[in-house]
Amino acid sequence: MRILVVGGGGREHALCWAIAASPLCEKLWCAPGNAGIAEDAECLDIAADDVDTLVAFAVEQKLDLVVVGPEQPLVLGLVDRLEAKGIKAFGPSAAAARLEGSKGFMKDLCARHGIPTARYGRFTDPQAAKQLARELGAPVVVKADGLAAGKGVTVAESLEEAEAAIEEALVGGRFGAAGHEVVVEEFLEGEEVSFFALCDGTRALPLAGAQDHKRAFDGDQGPNTGGMGAYSPAPALTPALQARVMAEIVEPTVAAMKAEGAPFRGVLFAGLMIAPDGTPRLLEHNVRFGDPECQVLILRLKSDLLPALVAAADGQLRDFDLRWTDEAAIVVVMAAKGYPGAYEKGGEIRGLEQAAQVEGVTLFHAGTTWARDGRLTAAGGRVLGVAALGPTLKEAQARAYQAVERIDWPGGFCRRDIGWRALGG
Repeated sequence: MRILVVGGGGREHALCWAIAASPLCEKLWCAPGNAGIAEDAECLDIAADDVDTLVAFAVEQKLDLVVVGPEQPLVLGLVDRLEAKGIKAFGPSAAAARLEGSKGFMKDLCARHGIPTARYGRFTDPQAAKQLARELGAPVVVKADGLAAGKGVTVAESLEEAEAAIEEALVGGRFGAAGHEVVVEEFLEGEEVSFFALCDGTRALPLAGAQDHKRAFDGDQGPNTGGMGAYSPAPALTPALQARVMAEIVEPTVAAMKAEGAPFRGVLFAGLMIAPDGTPRLLEHNVRFGDPECQVLILRLKSDLLPALVAAADGQLRDFDLRWTDEAAIVVVMAAKGYPGAYEKGGEIRGLEQAAQVEGVTLFHAGTTWARDGRLTAAGGRVLGVAALGPTLKEAQARAYQAVERIDWPGGFCRRDIGWRALGG
């Protein structure tokens, strides 16, 4: 098969790494890719949201499959455009991608179909939004309706903070078109986990659970980020709870999307809050693999990923099964100092060869590039994912941090406590 992966982050490196290992893969491209992906695929100078150029390349090369990594091109309709040209694509249509592209659409779908989620309201009027925030009381959550690069959610600890977030979005235009509408919803107590399922429009095949670490600093302190690390399996997601999540959230979502004329194909990412009494409720749906959760799922997957992606795209998951290792996987994200705020680019990164020699370790690149003089340099906020497999989570964690110690990058930082919830602090 001749395959293109769209995107250039750690998630896409993990996907390219897995696809390149498949005996079915003859030629692999990635647009735009990064320095690490270049070892597994031919990188193209095409932005992930440049839909016209991506479609033209796919047609010219007569591609057998396009795997879309990030949410932006999905919401822009890349899959629809490819399929109109007769090219198979893994990912949802623009209509189905509204599950992530519009927080309000997702919440309304839950309300119509009885999928458990937080109490909420959708608003374009700031005064009405503030009224619901006052009714719900602090803490309360304010979300920009559209895609805001992971920065559109405010967990307000006070009503003043909530009202400021509403004003910023609806009056100040902080998120542009993505913030023309906001969702105000109740704050849910509990433990947050991520659950993934492959979907073919009718059926859902459970993948595995993972736990992400959103805050920038140890002890879940500091600002929210795109994710500073993850591990799988997540002890909070017991087999019984996974069965509940499939029956109460994932399968009803797939059925609802089909009933509403927008069947969901691709990977459905359910961000869940597990209440103290064990009840799962849906925080959000994403329509792609998580980053950095994808990295740990790919490490634990024993089956060939490529046939699973094709089966989902073809609507053929009925008799499909996947095998997983019992080992634990962890990924520690190394980010540029200052992230998720302003950060510097261009710092040299050394020591990756030594880091990769630690047993069980795989390095996934995100924001990296090769300088003209041959130095590996940082080119983004989240720059590297130091991933490791181990017989236990504690051993996987030890291996990952042993590898981190071998990386020489003065401009970077990472959390030192990835996995702390599962390991008891």
